[in-house]
Amino acid sequence: MLVRLGSRGSRLALVQAQLAADALRRVRADVDVALVPITTAGDRDRTRPFGEIGARGVFVKELEEALLDGRVDVAVHSAKDMTSTDAAGLEVGAYLPREDPRDALCGAEALAPGMRIGTASVRRRAQLLALEPSLSIEPLRGNVDTRLRKRRERGLDAIVLAAAGLDRLGLAHEIGLRFDPVEIVPEAGQGAVALQVRAGEGDLAAAVDDPETRRRVEAERACVARIGGGCLAPVAAYHDGSILTALVAAEDGSWVERRSGSNPLALADALAEAARRLA
Repeated sequence: MLVRLGSRGSRLALVQAQLAADALRRVRADVDVALVPITTAGDRDRTRPFGEIGARGVFVKELEEALLDGRVDVAVHSAKDMTSTDAAGLEVGAYLPREDPRDALCGAEALAPGMRIGTASVRRRAQLLALEPSLSIEPLRGNVDTRLRKRRERGLDAIVLAAAGLDRLGLAHEIGLRFDPVEIVPEAGQGAVALQVRAGEGDLAAAVDDPETRRRVEAERACVARIGGGCLAPVAAYHDGSILTALVAAEDGSWVERRSGSNPLALADALAEAARRLA
């Protein structure tokens, strides 16, 4: 049985797709896996801010279209790149065991006043400025290797990337600090790889699903989806296994609201209300 895995063509995306392929081969002796690289809007436009080219979903839309069109059987995503609700006709068939969900500071071992830091993420920008308002946050796009190179070329003091991606690429030596996930709350799903399938075809990937990762990531996604319904501010959510911590903030870091609890929807409602009062 041939299973076509759709993936972005970046080095990290292909490494993650290979993790998915290897997992499927281990549990499905009847499966032959083929990788199908697909270029997304986020890959084509590497200069404009994410908000100008579609915000969340810019790295998944074309993969989802390929699934719906029948050109691939499974789409492999960084779960943090997915929208907080499933596209019509699709579902997450499996989450691979989550790796380090934290954000990583590359180029320095700590934040210091006046540092120039590169990131294209409004979530990271807001939380960094809340920790140290004197930072200069500069836009930085590109794949992991490109952003590491641009840090050196532009003389930036540091950049912020997902620790899991650096680990998967063998670049953990670039990390000076892994932020506490309550200090810098990660993107929902960060560190997890999601295998998306057409609705009703979950059996294609179900055997490699990690139930604990699914429990945590789905709680994070549900919380962010609920907040996003009435809030345009940067949002984040992280479940540590027992407690869900979520955040909304001003892009300039002038206010940050965190809440922790066990009910994703109640937590989201409290944060959305706080955002409306402070915005």
